[in-house]
Amino acid sequence: MGTVRDAGVVVTGAGGGIGAALARRFAAEGARVVVNDLDVTKAEAVAEEIGAIAVPGDASGVVPAARKALGGRVDIYCANAGVAPAGGPEADEDVWEAAWDVNVMAHVRAARELLPEWLDRGSGRFVATVSAAGLLTMLGSAPYSVSKHAALAFAEWLSLTYRHCGVDVHAICPQGVRTDMLRGTGAAGELVLVPTAIEPAQVADALFEGMAAGRFLILPHPEVADYYAARATDPDRWLRGMNHLQRRLEEVPGQGVGR
Repeated sequence: MGTVRDAGVVVTGAGGGIGAALARRFAAEGARVVVNDLDVTKAEAVAEEIGAIAVPGDASGVVPAARKALGGRVDIYCANAGVAPAGGPEADEDVWEAAWDVNVMAHVRAARELLPEWLDRGSGRFVATVSAAGLLTMLGSAPYSVSKHAALAFAEWLSLTYRHCGVDVHAICPQGVRTDMLRGTGAAGELVLVPTAIEPAQVADALFEGMAAGRFLILPHPEVADYYAARATDPDRWLRGMNHLQRRLEEVPGQGVGR
């Protein structure tokens, strides 16, 4: 991978959690970092802490302003902003639309802006924070599970299409990470994610290890590889196991299946 020193890096959803950890690590390695978040106060606080540039606002349209803030060049883009609404088919249309827009289309829009520049010079790096839900699923949240599967598919497509053109792509797929998002997952998160939750800084460490090794799939929880293999080789057994967890979840008051 070489060094990221002086690289222009954009991290969306960087006001806290994984995004802030990524921004801190890139800054510590000497990169010039843009901190993006919808929350202006949080974006500015993280940027001030690490000597970065705050460019708050919607992640879907941040590339032009971030490029300008970095002096005209983005080398690494971390599509980290995400939402994890609860519910299934009964969830409102706007809930599904928000999950699709933030978790998938923001990645597409960023790539649309970045690829011409990267292809012209033969280098660029796209990092998508996907979640293990993109490889597996997440109990209690169909919008999150579906949109994260799509985010993984888009990252895969970018990698297979442009890797020979100098564009590197990485998909970060952690399970539980101790963030505000985890605290908002309720009983499902307590059952599935909390027992093995890690710190956001460990996700950043895993990304840097994966970038150095040239790996597409970044697994801060290595056991996810085994779960993914089991899902692929014996899907019915895997589904039975997940359904067992679903039934355990429904034993928690207020966690019945939405109708």
